[in-house]
Amino acid sequence: MEKVRIQDDLYEYVNGETLEKLVIPDDRPVAGGFVQLDEDVEKIMMKEFDDFASGKNTTDIEEVKEAVKLYQKVLDVDRRNKEGITPVLPLLEKIKGMKNVKDLNALAKEFLLSGVSLPFSTDVSDDMNDATKHALVILGPSIILPDTSYYDEANPVYGQLIGLYSAMASQVLAYAPLTKEEQELFLKDTLEIDKLISKAVKSRVEWANYVDCNNPIKLDEACEYLKPFDFKSLLKDLYGDRLPEEVVAYDLRAIKEFKTYFNDELFPKYVHWCYVKALLTATETLSVELKSLGGMFRRALMGVASDPKIEKQAYQVASSVFSEPVGVYYGRKYFGEEAKADVVNLVKKIIETYKLRVSKNGFLKEATKEKAIKKLSTIEIKMGYPDKVNKIYALMKVNSEDSYYEAMLKLAKIRVEDNFNDLFKPVDRTKWLMPGHMVNACYNPSANDITFPAAILQKPFYSINQTVSENLGGIGAVIGHEISHAFDNNGAHFDENGNMKNWWTEEDFKAFDALTKDMIVQYDGIEFHGGKVNGELVVSENIADNGGMGVTIEIMHGLEGASFEEYFKNWARVWCMKAKEEYIQLLLVNDVHSPAVLRANMTPRNFDEWYSAFNVKETDKMFIPKEKRISIW
Repeated sequence: MEKVRIQDDLYEYVNGETLEKLVIPDDRPVAGGFVQLDEDVEKIMMKEFDDFASGKNTTDIEEVKEAVKLYQKVLDVDRRNKEGITPVLPLLEKIKGMKNVKDLNALAKEFLLSGVSLPFSTDVSDDMNDATKHALVILGPSIILPDTSYYDEANPVYGQLIGLYSAMASQVLAYAPLTKEEQELFLKDTLEIDKLISKAVKSRVEWANYVDCNNPIKLDEACEYLKPFDFKSLLKDLYGDRLPEEVVAYDLRAIKEFKTYFNDELFPKYVHWCYVKALLTATETLSVELKSLGGMFRRALMGVASDPKIEKQAYQVASSVFSEPVGVYYGRKYFGEEAKADVVNLVKKIIETYKLRVSKNGFLKEATKEKAIKKLSTIEIKMGYPDKVNKIYALMKVNSEDSYYEAMLKLAKIRVEDNFNDLFKPVDRTKWLMPGHMVNACYNPSANDITFPAAILQKPFYSINQTVSENLGGIGAVIGHEISHAFDNNGAHFDENGNMKNWWTEEDFKAFDALTKDMIVQYDGIEFHGGKVNGELVVSENIADNGGMGVTIEIMHGLEGASFEEYFKNWARVWCMKAKEEYIQLLLVNDVHSPAVLRANMTPRNFDEWYSAFNVKETDKMFIPKEKRISIW
């Protein structure tokens, strides 16, 4: 087969042979790129956990020892299979026994701390208006399907997915102490309530516009919306007489329309919806058979054939629940200080270059440039893993007598209580959003910080043995990407202290908004696997990719011996991904990132250096006219 020309398809040219050889595991929807690194880290840490459990190795991190205890509970399939559905039955009976909203109000705190679905969701998060404080957040409940856009009965996908969910729920409900008629009624009512909720809650596209979540309303107003549920009574159970004056409605429409999916008349259906959701959630921690049945819908959505082997499940659960201490262990053992220092220096260089690019920016006035540079100067770098484990993990003990279900319930309660206890405390800006063993990176607008876990600092993203050009096309562009989130369509609304505050002149923001719309148009409607890219959904990530490439290309120009060929090839290499078709369709509707192949192929087209590096001409497929090229930052 003739190899594709790089001028026509950078992604395929670089990754074609790798993609042909890649085999997607039965227990994953995707292979290659980020996932390959994640699998490599997983293999290393699974061996560590096996050695911990067998006594071949030990650790001085006490919280990791608790993680090992949880790991062993997952592996105790004999006990899990013997107990079957029994551990969750007391909770299910409590749910089923509710006769009216008054009964729900009496149980609300217990349900909230136990993860039982209330008719709305609530949480404590950073206050967008004052990043030093916390805010109580309310929004609608979650829906069954991945997005509201699926809820169109004329769309054949709706019937197909609801059919898959119903088949799963029916099989799980058969284990419950319900008559056949009750099982059918509970499922029917669950689907009815879910359909009502779907008409009120936000779509994925709406959620992508993060700044629209900032809707502070008076507590009394929120309580009025949430009637007949007694929200104030729940808060008094949580906080006594000290109540917040305001709450933040992340999904204001869902809160305003609360009575359309929860009221006295609908209450019996809510009970059935609550019962089914609680049971399906609990399957994760029950017998192996129930765990597998409860995951049928998720696996079907992603095209995954089977659950991971039990040892991998055990590691995944333990390393998720005790994520930070496990990440600290991984970072201390496997992350080199030489690499850390090298990458921190690269981050600082990228930030300084970003300042230079802002100072030369053609659409900003001096006043706005000064504010942007100030924001760049105050970005905090979190590299590798935290110096110490967050104190919450010291409270998370695993009792040897508890069932797997009971242990997970107690651990979750500790985390939920800790979260709600934060409401009247100052924000701890030393907290990390990602653990050291995670292959990812992020920018936090409320803290104005960037986090790069140790696990991502590997080939092809980064290696001391790669050329500087390759590292700039890999981890450098990713670093620039995360910094650019400070100035994407969401991050641009936050100042250097993490507060949602306008620091733009009106004219400058209009110019930025126009460029944002250009970016939406550039991607919107691109045909991909039978669907189309939604430019509005993916715009923030595309702005970040564009900014990450722009700033690292700037550095390349000042680099002796720079190779733009190596730069662009490694940029494409990091996005190598082979996925199940079902997963591709799921991402297309729900993911705020563009498909990997488009991230590799679209971003370079906006930069002149791409054209000169490979002599790309107007007749080549990866050419776009100069007047249509976009460079925002």
